[in-house]
Amino acid sequence: MADKQRPLSPHLQVYRWQIQMVTSILHRATGIALAVGTLLVVWGILALASGEAAFEQFKTCTGSPIGLILLVGWTWALGYHLCNGIRHLVQDTGAGYKIPQFVRSSWLSVIGSFVLTVLIWACVLAQGGAA
Repeated sequence: MADKQRPLSPHLQVYRWQIQMVTSILHRATGIALAVGTLLVVWGILALASGEAAFEQFKTCTGSPIGLILLVGWTWALGYHLCNGIRHLVQDTGAGYKIPQFVRSSWLSVIGSFVLTVLIWACVLAQGGAA
């Protein structure tokens, strides 16, 4: 067999990180985080249905610093996946494929997810939740 000098496949060190690349990776990662985080929500529903002692144990775990980080992270993942999903729905209509529009909508997805997370947790804390 002839020894040909073939080009190597590009790898991550070749690519320059761009917002489009980051949003694509984040969309997949938040989908996984939502699937795993849903187990926490199911635990809360089952604890609520199981009685006061089980729900108190759930509240103790989710009220801890690690529990709050998980809940805030799950909320952000939900907000990001929602915003980016809406962006994809708009793109499915054929709109937003020009590079400036694509970059703008990518940034709007990221910024919108943080705004949604802050609004949700402001409402939770204003109602006396997360205690």
